[in-house]
Amino acid sequence: MTEPDDVFNKRYGEVLLVTVTEAGPEASVYNSYPLNDCPAELWDKLDAEAIAKENGAVAALLNGPRYWLMSSIEKVAGGEQETKTFGGIEMIKQATVAMSSMNPAPYSVNRVDRKTVFNFDAGRPVFELVDPQGQQWVMQTYSQIVDAGLTLDDLAQIGSRLNLPEGWTYQTRTLTERLSVDTTTRDAHVTQDDLANTYSLEF
Repeated sequence: MTEPDDVFNKRYGEVLLVTVTEAGPEASVYNSYPLNDCPAELWDKLDAEAIAKENGAVAALLNGPRYWLMSSIEKVAGGEQETKTFGGIEMIKQATVAMSSMNPAPYSVNRVDRKTVFNFDAGRPVFELVDPQGQQWVMQTYSQIVDAGLTLDDLAQIGSRLNLPEGWTYQTRTLTERLSVDTTTRDAHVTQDDLANTYSLEF
């Protein structure tokens, strides 16, 4: 395992290269962290259609800018990491996503093979969805895709802005002990809200 420095509230961006498999659409996820902070002047110029064509993908999805909400990320050490450069932004391949559709609706679930542990440290806030089964989903990243002005300070109050499905609730709390979401040996279950903030199921 490798555990980098504190990533809380650090900015990044992702490019997802989508292919179609027998099981449905699948995306290779390239992430700018920790190589750079996804510079706005480069990110804003990315052309998804051109990126897809250059990389032989059926589509390229631009996912960002985003900001991490965990304290640290432990990654299972693999072989040499694959990198690509998109519009001057260097990125590392970090995961493969079996997509529920080419344009997943909010609160639908995607399965992500990322082989990581996300650690949320005691003393820090977490922002969670609770589904009708009582399962908790912790916000792993907040997004400026829908609301370009969204900041960390806004997150405690966004519950009233969300069009939550029946039986779902939004809550925030301050951790009294470390919360770890370990998906080193199984796929992560990931969903998004109306503002494109991303959550992981707390197994």
